[in-house]
Order: sequence, then C-alpha cells, then structure tokens
Amino acid sequence: MSRLDLAAKRFQAALESLENAGVAVGENLDAAAKLPERLAELEAEREQLLARIAELEEEIGAVSGLTEEVEGRLDGAIGEIRAALAR
Repeated sequence: MSRLDLAAKRFQAALESLENAGVAVGENLDAAAKLPERLAELEAEREQLLARIAELEEEIGAVSGLTEEVEGRLDGAIGEIRAALAR
C-alpha cells in the first residue's frame, strides 16, 4: 500500500467517526428539545399528586375523628355493661 492509500483509509475512518458523532449530537438535540414538554408534564403530575395528598390528609382527619367517637362510645358501653354486671 502506498502512503496515499493509507492516508485515504485514515481519512475515511475519520469521516465515519465524524458522521457517527454528528448523529449522536442530532439525537441529543432532539431529546433536549423535548425536555421542556416533559418538564411541564412532570410539574402537572406533581400538582395532581399534591392535590391528592391534601385530599387524603383531610380523609385521615375525618377518619381519626370517627375513630375517637367510636372509641368513646365503646368505652361508655363497656362501662355500662360492667356496672350492670356488678349489680
């Protein structure tokens, strides 16, 4: 092989490498262009989740209130039963 052939092969390999890098850059640019849309989607999902958490916290408060009421009534009923049995 002549030096010219070797140089041509090296030049061809460098071009292929450059083309591959260009494709990767293009793919990265495409992905980067979609990031603001994805960020908006994630922010909307975050707001929905925060709203759901607030709803669940309200439900917890309501259930806790009912639990305390039931506990009080059961304690009262148990006291009345014990008093009746003690007679």
